[in-house]
Amino acid sequence: MAKFFERLEPEHIEFIRRQSLFFVATATEGAHPNLSPKGYQSLRVLAPSRLAYVDLPGSGNQTATHVAEHGRITLMFCSFERTPMILRVYGRGRVLALDSQDFMSLKARLGDMVGPHTRQIIDVEIQRVQTSCGYAVPLFEYRGERDTLRRYHDKKHAEVDWDAYIAERTQPQPPVVR
Repeated sequence: MAKFFERLEPEHIEFIRRQSLFFVATATEGAHPNLSPKGYQSLRVLAPSRLAYVDLPGSGNQTATHVAEHGRITLMFCSFERTPMILRVYGRGRVLALDSQDFMSLKARLGDMVGPHTRQIIDVEIQRVQTSCGYAVPLFEYRGERDTLRRYHDKKHAEVDWDAYIAERTQPQPPVVR
């Protein structure tokens, strides 16, 4: 049975800390929802009512486009280990650009999570938390992070003007229309 909370409880924070993978969902009017997997230990709980994650350049920027438009964002964590659970965090997000004062302030709190490949930070004010059973989620064994994206960005650093590359990949994207 689903349970709802106004903020993250200590056991939720510990659960999030143990996850190597989470999912981010956003949507905008008249478009398909966007759902993205995230890894690389890129998320930190800042308070029971706030979390943030480091966003790396990928194939698009739909999440940031949607968040900048209306702020709605959902993060989902699910246990692939013996004890099942699904945890959803509903909130209002802000996109913090590399050159913003808010980015610089949060960068200090996130430390080494913010690295040379960081595109932006997504800062989330938590509005609601939901837990559910997760009984149908299969068991998986975590074997480690893929280094493919980091190697790709290392190569790009040597090939292109990195600041221009990031600027291009932080532009709002048109919605993927239904």
